[in-house]
This record gives sequence, structure tokens and C-alpha cells, in this order.
Amino acid sequence: MQDQIKTSKVNLPKYTKGEEIFNWIGHCVGAALSIAALVICVVFSALSNELRSWKVVSCAVYGATLIILYTMSTLYHALPVGRAKKVFRIIDHCSVSLLIAGTYTPYTLVTLRDYSNGWGWTIFGIVWGAAILSIVLTSINLKKYEKINLICYLTMGWCIVIAIVPLFKSNLQSGGFVLLLLGGILYTLGAVLYVLGKKLKLKYMHAVWHLFVLGGSILQFFSILFYVI
Repeated sequence: MQDQIKTSKVNLPKYTKGEEIFNWIGHCVGAALSIAALVICVVFSALSNELRSWKVVSCAVYGATLIILYTMSTLYHALPVGRAKKVFRIIDHCSVSLLIAGTYTPYTLVTLRDYSNGWGWTIFGIVWGAAILSIVLTSINLKKYEKINLICYLTMGWCIVIAIVPLFKSNLQSGGFVLLLLGGILYTLGAVLYVLGKKLKLKYMHAVWHLFVLGGSILQFFSILFYVI
């Protein structure tokens, strides 16, 4: 009974059949790429001579959150309108927080922690703490806390700015930082388009947002693969 009450409070956006096809296909591709990303990152981490255990664990977390986000998004958009779709809408939003925190994990536990133990664990704690808070709020009432969660996503995504000096002083080269930054910019532009699309009720804007998310994930994957591992 309580589950029925919770899902009854979840509003489903009105997408056309064509929009939903584009929505789930885009992130289905992302899910497949995420599996490859997890395998590649863990294998390269295992072959590393330095900080091997930290790299393997952090990349496993990162890869797992990538898979969760794109898989949950694919299922949510592929499901027909109904209670199951409402449940997966909540899970889909929760997985955004997981991915942000998961992406930070290699940077904080490998790159930053290797330079400064304090900086690494501090940023790690802030991001994962914010992710847990966002997941709790989303689970309680998605609609009520949707704007707060969007602000939370952007704050989590850009909190690396406070560690920009130690990040530059660490072994993360300029190329790695540029890819990390460009990925963040794509995520942010995608979020802006997502909001505009909802306000202006533009068709296929959600699919465009998915493409920006996929692009941001790809850029940050290469940043982690080539400059963190």
C-alpha cells in the first residue's frame, strides 16, 4: 500500500513513442560502452605498477556506476507507461548521483589521495555524502526535490574546483584535466538543455540531453584511462 502511494506521487513526462525510442536507444549504446569501459579500466589498473589496489577498486566503482546509470535509464525509457516505469524513473534519477560520485572516485582515491591524503578523502567524502543525500531526497519525493537535486548534481559535479590547485600539483597532466573539464561542460550544457526542453516543451530535447551525457562520459573515461590509471 505504501509503495502504491509513493509511486502515485511520481509524474511521468509525456514523450511520444518516437522520443522514447531515441531516449532508450541512446543510453542502450551507453550501457554497452560502459561494460567495455569497466573491463578496460580494471584490466589496465591491474597491470599498473603503482597504486594498483586503489586503481582497481576505484575503477570498479566508477565502471559499476556507469553501467547502473545507462542501464537504468534504458529500462526506464523502454518500459511502457505504468507503475514499473514510475519506479524506474526514481531509480534513474538516483543513478545520476551515483555516477557523479563514481566518476570522482578514481580522481579522489588515486590522483588526489596520492598527492594529499587529506584532499583526496575530503573531496571523496563530500561528493559521496551529497550523493547519498540526493538519493534519499529522490526516494522520498522525486517531484518535490527535483530542483534541489538538479542543483545538487551541478554542485557535486563542479566541487572539484575547490581542489583545482592540488589537482594541478598532482600527477594529473593538463590533458587529463582538460578532458575532465570538457566532460563537465558537456554535462552542464546537457542539464541546461534538459531544463529548457521541459519549460518550452520541445520534442526530442531529452534525447539531445542524453547525447550530451554520453559525450561527457566518454571524455571523462579517456581522462581516467590515460591520465589517472
